[in-house]
Amino acid sequence: MAETSTQPPDLGHAKRRRLPRPDAALTAIAVILVAVAVLDTAALRPVIENTLGSFGHTLIFILFAIGTVAYLRAAGATTLLAKVFQGNETRMIVLAAAFGGLSPFCSCEVIPFIAALLAVGAPLSAVMAFWLASPLMDPAMFFITSGALGLDFALGKTVAAIGLGMMGGFSVRALAGTALYADPLKSAPKSGCCGCGPTPFDGRPVWAFWREAPRRREFRDVAVHNLLFLGKWLLLAYVLESLMLRYVPADLIASAMGGDGIGPILIASIVGAPLYLNGYAAVPLIAGLLEQGMSPGAAMSFVIAGGVSCIPAAVAVWALVKPRVFASYLGFSLTGAILAGLAWNMIA
Repeated sequence: MAETSTQPPDLGHAKRRRLPRPDAALTAIAVILVAVAVLDTAALRPVIENTLGSFGHTLIFILFAIGTVAYLRAAGATTLLAKVFQGNETRMIVLAAAFGGLSPFCSCEVIPFIAALLAVGAPLSAVMAFWLASPLMDPAMFFITSGALGLDFALGKTVAAIGLGMMGGFSVRALAGTALYADPLKSAPKSGCCGCGPTPFDGRPVWAFWREAPRRREFRDVAVHNLLFLGKWLLLAYVLESLMLRYVPADLIASAMGGDGIGPILIASIVGAPLYLNGYAAVPLIAGLLEQGMSPGAAMSFVIAGGVSCIPAAVAVWALVKPRVFASYLGFSLTGAILAGLAWNMIA
C-alpha cells in the first residue's frame, strides 16, 4: 500500500475551509481606535487612558461577579428553578419574579425547560413573571452595576426587575380566561438561541463542588467564558463612553433626556431597545450619559426597557409563544420601564 502521508496536501480543500469569524466586540474596538488615530490623533491617548481607567475601576466587581456565577453554575444551583413553578399560582408568580431577577443564567438557557413547563400546563402567569425579570438582573449584573453606578442604583434596578415580573405575572393571571392568552405556546425549539443548549434541572445542588472533577471543570470553563465575554464587551462600552464624553455635547443629552418630567423617561424607554448592546455593556454607557446630564429616571427607564426588549431576551420569548403573547411581553416591558423611571426620579 502506498504511503499517503507523503502526498501533497489538497490545496483546493484547504482554500475551502472557512476562516474563523472575527469577534464583533473586539473588531469594533479596533475599528474605533483606528478611526480616532486617523481622524483625531491627539485624542487617541486620552481615550485609551480613560477606557483603561474606567475598566480598572470596575475590575474588582467584574472578578467577584465572575466567581459568583461560576460557583453557582458549578454547584448546579439552576436545579432550584424547577421548584419555583410548583404550588399555589400566586406563590409561583412572586417566586418566579424574584428568582428571575436573581438567577445566574441567560434567558436562552431556560427555553427547553420553560417550553416543557408550558406544554404540561404550568401557568403562563408565572412564566411571564420569570421572563420579564430574568434579563434585567443577575449576580454579575448586580456587582458590575454597583461598581459603575452605585449600590443604590443596583438595588433600585433589582427591585424594578422583580416588580416588573410580578406586574406582568399578575396581569396575565387576571386576563388568563381571555383570548389573548388562550393557547399561547408555539412548537418547542430544540436548543437555546445563544448556543447554550439545554440546562440540566434534575438533581440537587452540590455546594461543595470542588470535590468533583467535572464540577471543577465547569467552574473553570464558566469563569473563563464569562471573563472573556464580560471583558470584551465592557472594554467596548468604556471606549464608547470615552468617545461620548469627548465628542457629544453635554447640553444635547441634558436637553433630550434631562429634567424631572415624563418626556425624558418616555424617550429613554423607546430608544432603550435599539441602543442596547447588552446588559453589561449598557452600564458604562449609562454612567457616561448620567455624567452628560441624563436624568436618573431616564437612566432607569433605559436599562429596564432595553434589558427586557434586547434581542437575546426577546428571541427567547418569541421562540416559544405566539405573536399576541409576545406583544404583551413588550407592552409590559415598556409600561414597567416608564413606571420604574418615574419612581426612580422621585427617589434619587
